[in-house]
Amino acid sequence: MYALQIRESGPSEVLGTFALSDMATRLPFRIHSTHRVSPTTAVVILSSLCYSTRDEPKTQQTTGKPAQVDFDISAVKIELLTLQSSKDIHPLNVLWSRRGQDAPIYTAYHESSKSFLLIGGSNYLPIGHAHLPSYEPAPDEIAPIPRAGEVLETDAPKHPPYSWTQTSDSVTVAIPLPSSTPKHTIKVTFAPETLTVLIENDIPTSLPLPHYSAKRLWDGISPSTSYWTWDREAEHTFGLLTLYLDKKHEGTRWSQVFASAAEDSEVPETLDPSELWHIRESLEKYTTTLREGDDASGLGLGKGMPSLAEGEIDIEVDESVGKSACITWVGEDGLAPRWQGPFENVAFQLLSVPLPGSSPSDLSLVVKNNFDGTVYALGFQETEGGTILQWTHTSTFSALAFVLASKQDTRFTYHVPNAVFAFEGGIQGRGGNVYIYRAAPINDKWAKQAILKIGGALLGVGAVKAGVVLCLTEEELVSIRNL
Repeated sequence: MYALQIRESGPSEVLGTFALSDMATRLPFRIHSTHRVSPTTAVVILSSLCYSTRDEPKTQQTTGKPAQVDFDISAVKIELLTLQSSKDIHPLNVLWSRRGQDAPIYTAYHESSKSFLLIGGSNYLPIGHAHLPSYEPAPDEIAPIPRAGEVLETDAPKHPPYSWTQTSDSVTVAIPLPSSTPKHTIKVTFAPETLTVLIENDIPTSLPLPHYSAKRLWDGISPSTSYWTWDREAEHTFGLLTLYLDKKHEGTRWSQVFASAAEDSEVPETLDPSELWHIRESLEKYTTTLREGDDASGLGLGKGMPSLAEGEIDIEVDESVGKSACITWVGEDGLAPRWQGPFENVAFQLLSVPLPGSSPSDLSLVVKNNFDGTVYALGFQETEGGTILQWTHTSTFSALAFVLASKQDTRFTYHVPNAVFAFEGGIQGRGGNVYIYRAAPINDKWAKQAILKIGGALLGVGAVKAGVVLCLTEEELVSIRNL
């Protein structure tokens, strides 16, 4: 990595040459972002490949199985005042390192909180930490210590964490929760192969609360047609959180709900439908509402399929749009910030990140929500414990996920406050265009779009100042102005 002093006229000067070294060899790395954390200090976020063991490359050659490759994410500090012209290669000063299963999709520095944001396909944990969540035994799993002369009952039945049943095209999972659980504390996310269920509830209860973070299911599902309901049953002690999973492969019989039963004891399927009679009743109301187009259930379901997608929806294509992503916060000291919320590590479908070079104060993400792209901006919230960061839904790009699903050669997707840019890679003889989708006011039925020709294989995109975007291709540098 070279640190250059850019002059207004004449050639630039190399002020420092650095390498990421492990004392035996110099490791190639990728620069993700550079941040000026003080007038005299810059911090650069790097990523490099890391094999779990030294023998894994040999294992790949002998067994034919791909080696497990992780990525090391490092923050390196450069003191600007100490830079001086020299031919010597200096080792980089590493502030902190994290390890994950994918290279980062986006990195940023949040100046107000003095923290770094890492977004990737997995969580980035301190090196040496396992990726599996730590396990804490539930109260009913702790074995009591008998006193002298005391005889303990060892054959008491253990209450399963959930009950489930299935048909040829669906799986129904019923999870008992305290009836006092507020609906806004229930977080459920459906993905094509995983399920996330988290309960943010501090109410003491003898019932184990579910904690499934992107847990792999036994088989694939269709997230767009899966849903959940919460029946408080206020007159009872416990209510019922019901998950309706729409099978991706109709006719396939599931052996269990999750692919691995290592974390939970395997729960057998409930074969008696009468035990789930109230679930069946809710399902009947839901299907009747969608079929007749009337909201007889009072659930606010509307008239089912939006008219934009009638006759045009391709569920498999629509589910694959975007990237599965997780958020990791790292403080300047390399530790997780104390204000980090319990749901920061939940996976979601990411459609767009801020345009590189745009203002770092406007930190926002565009997340897939059915056919739309919902914009979440990072802001502050005052609580009894102090000020914390919070993602807030600020706007929506209507049908953004729907239109992005039709693009087969999308290389980069970035956004600014009022528009999303989808850049084609320009390979295989295809266009090499940028598609511009502008946000529309709530009451408008139409949104403005534009297509600009870039041409050539696209290597990178970045903003240099307001309204000017540079696109680097293999043959030329293309500037887009007045955006």
